[in-house]
Amino acid sequence: MSAMTVSSFVPPAGAATTTKADTPEKVRDAAQQFEALLIGQILRSARQDGTGWFSDGEDPSGEVATDYAEQQFATVLAQRGGLGLADMIAKGLERRH
Repeated sequence: MSAMTVSSFVPPAGAATTTKADTPEKVRDAAQQFEALLIGQILRSARQDGTGWFSDGEDPSGEVATDYAEQQFATVLAQRGGLGLADMIAKGLERRH
């Protein structure tokens, strides 16, 4: 087994070492994803008592269905404006550029 160190990695010749500036679309998408993650965490913490929408807490498949439903709901809610966090985050990041 050989020891690989971080310094032993050399990028190929011609590889870009800098990234392009983030486009407003990328910033908005990242902000929406963050808001969806936050909404999902809020929903998950709201049902920490062990019961879900599709199960009584005893059925693993019901737990998976509840997790999936909450993720989808959070994603759609964030895409439709959600709590307004994505807009605030995107505007704050746009001002920096």
